[in-house]
Amino acid sequence: MKYDVLTAIGLSLFAGLSTGIGGLFLLIFRKINTKILSVALGFSAGVMIYVSFVEILPEASKYLGQAFDAKKGDWITFIAFFAGIFLIAIIDKLVPEKDNPHEPQSIERLDVCGLGHDSQKLIKTGKLAALAITIHNFPEGLATFVSGMSDFSLGFAIAVAVAIHNIPEGISVALPIYCATGNKKKAFLSSLISGLAEPVGAIIAYLVLAPFLNDALFGIIYASIAGIMVFISLDELLPSAREYGEHHLAIFGLIGGMIVMGLSLLLLK
Repeated sequence: MKYDVLTAIGLSLFAGLSTGIGGLFLLIFRKINTKILSVALGFSAGVMIYVSFVEILPEASKYLGQAFDAKKGDWITFIAFFAGIFLIAIIDKLVPEKDNPHEPQSIERLDVCGLGHDSQKLIKTGKLAALAITIHNFPEGLATFVSGMSDFSLGFAIAVAVAIHNIPEGISVALPIYCATGNKKKAFLSSLISGLAEPVGAIIAYLVLAPFLNDALFGIIYASIAGIMVFISLDELLPSAREYGEHHLAIFGLIGGMIVMGLSLLLLK
């Protein structure tokens, strides 16, 4: 069990710190390739949607069917799935749209800005984006951790999907700080540190939930995770993918993510 816990925390750490990749991309390249970003976001959505409906929800139903009877288990799975959707929707609603890194950034903003304008307003924007990411990353950290605890291949797949979708969030933190100060190191570290909410969320989840983990709780958490990931995919990833590139690129990325996820689940079983 100790190995499983450490592995699950490691997966969550990998997913969370990928925000630093967004900060790194911003600093290395003068202009972000929005078409590649569009495909990557569509890919992440495809992975999340496929794994939610094909793997996580059936797993939730199995756990809850073992804890209760089959019919009651299906009802609890249904309720927990939509509870996860409403939970992440409420969290998203609490963060103002202009400060929310889950809202698509305009293509113009992804061009690296001119330097030398030390603006407190831009620094504040970067800090607010980091705070918003921290709030959003707690349920994502829980999703990665719980999945990794139960099934490494499933946890790894979720961690990769979350990591891809965290890259634009890292950009949204690093961009205003870089524009305001011209300090590459500060912008990169800000984006990297903002992702720490995910492993912190995983550790808190373990400390709080470990004494109570059983089939019923695993099933409820799994169904809620599926709801959270479906909402993130439909509300954030696909709109962002269309914003950054052509509509068909987002769809090709989506289908590609589903194919890769399906093959990986078949090959790893």
